[in-house]
Amino acid sequence: MSTTLAALYEHNLWANQIMLKRCAELSDEQLDATTTGTYGTIRDTLLHLVGAEERYVTQLTNQPPTPTVRESDPFPGFNELIGVNAASGQSLIEIANEAVPGVVLRGKRRNGGSYEIVNTILLTQAINHATEHRAHINSVLTSLGVEPPDLDGWSYGEAHGQVSITDPPSA
Repeated sequence: MSTTLAALYEHNLWANQIMLKRCAELSDEQLDATTTGTYGTIRDTLLHLVGAEERYVTQLTNQPPTPTVRESDPFPGFNELIGVNAASGQSLIEIANEAVPGVVLRGKRRNGGSYEIVNTILLTQAINHATEHRAHINSVLTSLGVEPPDLDGWSYGEAHGQVSITDPPSA
């Protein structure tokens, strides 16, 4: 059984997977498109989103960094991104199910510095970060005239049989 907090990560994983699969249908030209106010190209944004989520899992589990997706590496392809995201997304669900609020996480930064962060802040950032970058990709898709996927809570609920809407009969 999933906790309320974990349900947010279940939606996050679902939305990321839908976005990745939708973007896998795009041409290289579309993947390399961007628009003002977004992170960058669709391709770069997907790499950043998936790579960051892996790093969040590493930080939350206090494991040595072993990310497989790095923004500085060439685009690994959609099968790789979908698989890596499925694993990190499932890990976030498990972490959320067992999270004890207020745990202080400590680690080393890539620049040689260090950090201390309360676990709930990092969990909040994981959701916020993914939501923001999916919105960026939706903006680029819209600017290209491509219908973006519906990734909101209502769509998730409908897809999982948790929302049922019945319209009144026509008069």
